Amino acid sequence: MGIEIERKFRVRGEGWRDAASRRERMAQAYLNDLAAVEQGGQKASVRVRIAGDAAFLNIKSREAGHTRQEFDYEIPVADAEALLALCVGGRIDKMRHYVEHGGRTFEVDEFLGDNAGLVVAELELEAADAAFERPDWLGDEITDQPRYYNLALAARPYSRWNAQEKT
Repeated sequence: MGIEIERKFRVRGEGWRDAASRRERMAQAYLNDLAAVEQGGQKASVRVRIAGDAAFLNIKSREAGHTRQEFDYEIPVADAEALLALCVGGRIDKMRHYVEHGGRTFEVDEFLGDNAGLVVAELELEAADAAFERPDWLGDEITDQPRYYNLALAARPYSRWNAQEKT
């Protein structure tokens, strides 16, 4: 069983772009919907993702916060394409930029499509309270704000948020 410890932040400015070492286009969607998870009918999200030339089936427990169980399995791209057609809710399209800073790799997700305008950075850590150097482009922490979870963005994209939700 895998455990993911991840903290998530809004990104401010463009300073991270020049520091990106590589980038990868991603498309993903969910086989279950947000309501089933929020209402307790399901205890995990089930995601299909195509990232570059690879594809994955991912199951992530839905505890709020920074620590969750995570299971990630590589699958054939053709299977992922077929599964994407079975998904509910919207599709998440994004460009993931890998940015090295202070000996760690930040994954900066620049959302496209219905979530265009949203840029977040994720940082996987060995412990929830692990120290890390904050780059100046790292904004407010949003780890505990479920509306920023990709499952929530598939159901209610950033383009449908009101001005207050976007601040």
